[in-house]
Amino acid sequence: MSKPILAIVGRPNVGKSTLFNKIAGRRISIVEDYPGVTRDRVYAEGEWLNKKFTMIDTGGLEPDSKDIIITQMKKQAEVAIELADVIIFLVDAKDGVTAADEEISQMLRVAKKPIIIAVNKSDRADVPDTFYDFYTLGLGEPIPISASNGLNLGDLLDEVCDKFPADDTETEDEETVKVAIIGKPNVGKSSLLNKIFGEERVIVSPIAGTTRESIDTEIEIDGKFYRFIDTAGIRRRKNVYENVERYSILRSLASIEHSDISMIVIDAEEGVTEQDKRIVGYAHEAGKGVIIVVNKWDMIEKDNSTYNEYVKNIKNELAFLSYAPLVFVSALTGQRIKQIIEMIDYVHQNQTFRASTGLLNDIINEAIMLNQPPSDKGKRLKVYYITQVSIKPPTFIVFVNDSNLMHFSYLRYLENKLRDRFNFEGTPIRMMVRDKKD
Repeated sequence: MSKPILAIVGRPNVGKSTLFNKIAGRRISIVEDYPGVTRDRVYAEGEWLNKKFTMIDTGGLEPDSKDIIITQMKKQAEVAIELADVIIFLVDAKDGVTAADEEISQMLRVAKKPIIIAVNKSDRADVPDTFYDFYTLGLGEPIPISASNGLNLGDLLDEVCDKFPADDTETEDEETVKVAIIGKPNVGKSSLLNKIFGEERVIVSPIAGTTRESIDTEIEIDGKFYRFIDTAGIRRRKNVYENVERYSILRSLASIEHSDISMIVIDAEEGVTEQDKRIVGYAHEAGKGVIIVVNKWDMIEKDNSTYNEYVKNIKNELAFLSYAPLVFVSALTGQRIKQIIEMIDYVHQNQTFRASTGLLNDIINEAIMLNQPPSDKGKRLKVYYITQVSIKPPTFIVFVNDSNLMHFSYLRYLENKLRDRFNFEGTPIRMMVRDKKD
């Protein structure tokens, strides 16, 4: 089930980054930023009262314009409206209602998204006189907060979680495999999708995306249903000062969240780029299945070593995706298009696989006999047993005598033993360690 998306919008200098950092900090919940975005922190995972969500940072824009306030706040509002399930509209208690606040409120008022006004810098128990002016924005009852010292953040997050879509709104046929097609512009995502539909289509039905501009398309192939979530159409907008790379990542993030499997499309002529790493890095950390599709393979001059060199280079560039299968295709000629559907079925089977506890422990006991667990200061790690607790991705809990003795390298060793036995190609797996109480 995909996590709901929370966006924080507002004019510059109202404290968006402070609020973002506070919510993403360990004082509220154990939250960590995902790798894959190295230059800008554009999203983080959050949790409040057992409700997990993805939080988007709409701050940090640097438009090349003197009219920074107007340009920046419009872009922030646009992105938030497009992606978010719930929007926090952050304003400044000390400044009161400004013209920029009114401009943003007009854009938000027409959006069919839940909006919460948070009046930041309300540092005292008694709210300032300007607080009541924010009722005039017509977006509901404001909540006074202080992002810097955490005042009333619990009340704010309670309201946010209340407005998230109910879990049952995300329920659908579990047999439908949801595939996000991600990648940079102009790598052939739309052409690839059209070729799949053209050669294999039985039933096509457009499904309006609730948080994206893209249109999801559901098809039936040999009695199986697939929903393709297309992130195509991300292009540089003329006369708009924006970081295009940043927004394409944000849109891809929303599509990944609603998918089971992410299909990263790479241009064979260009190879793996930094943006490819950022986009697919989120899919990896989100526990989604991953398939690497190298498109435009027909454009490459080949000899006996070309294929092996490409595989080696991609594996080196995407070392954290060592489990992800590669498919070399041509959307233009239709070369190996059928293999994509076969690979989707294969990865989906792997990410939904359940192993019996008995078989798991046979494998782990054999691994322990071959390689003894580590010890520290005379105390040796004891592995009692392992069990699988969930799928998508397959998740396992290893019960031990002292979790502090479990070195990451030994946990990786146990993970590799599971992969050797069960394959799990195309899906990350999660290994958690717990102390077993006597």
